[in-house]
Amino acid sequence: MARFRLDLEYVGTRYRGWQAQKNARTVQGVLHEVIRKVSGRADFESYGSGRTDAGVHALRQVAHLDLETRATPEALRRALNDDLPADIHILSVDKVSRRFHARHSALGRSYLYQVARRRTAFGKPFVWWIRDPLDVTRVRAAARSFEGRHDFRSFSDADPRSGSTLVEVERVDVGEAEGLLLIRVTGSHFLWKMVRRMVGVLAEVGRGKIEGAEVERLLREPSRDPARLTAPPSGLFLERVYYEGDERERPLCPVLNLTPGG
Repeated sequence: MARFRLDLEYVGTRYRGWQAQKNARTVQGVLHEVIRKVSGRADFESYGSGRTDAGVHALRQVAHLDLETRATPEALRRALNDDLPADIHILSVDKVSRRFHARHSALGRSYLYQVARRRTAFGKPFVWWIRDPLDVTRVRAAARSFEGRHDFRSFSDADPRSGSTLVEVERVDVGEAEGLLLIRVTGSHFLWKMVRRMVGVLAEVGRGKIEGAEVERLLREPSRDPARLTAPPSGLFLERVYYEGDERERPLCPVLNLTPGG
């Protein structure tokens, strides 16, 4: 049985996240249906680099697939893409060592969030439109408080009794491009809803509703405020999963152009 690395992109709008679930349409569940159809086999396994929440998109999710097949990686990629729905696309398939594991071998991940600065007819599934003016300088200053190793218990629905809520956030980049406020969070791993709640709090700072110093308090003291401020999933993208040797420095780029006439 061979192991393959799959890099894929998807629009998460119609799915209940990445992870296969009973009685729910998920990206991995659809992928499994197509693998069974294309390969004619049911004795395969796949693992993703991590879960994405319902409605969250991926620019480059990584999974590995253990499958008995004579097809070349490129032939397998083409065959799977022919049967996958239009909102899931496999970018590449590579044969890898059995030592490679999509989740355990990952050294870091980055998520990108897009906030629209104007109402948009075309970009609604991929942004969070905020009507109020946002002070980007305040957002950028507050974002720095998230960097480092912190307890993100207040920023997640994960049960702290089931695992540590300590997360190492390497950096939070904030920029503007083509009618969008872009927020990228890079870290070791992420908790359930963590990035969306970080963005929700930063949006309140940008609106002037709370002070940037509140971020440090929310990291020190348990609070339900981040849950109340959770940003919608539409603007969130799993941007990259990083493995040994991958370049971490990347320009902060939008997924779509909201410049009028652009």
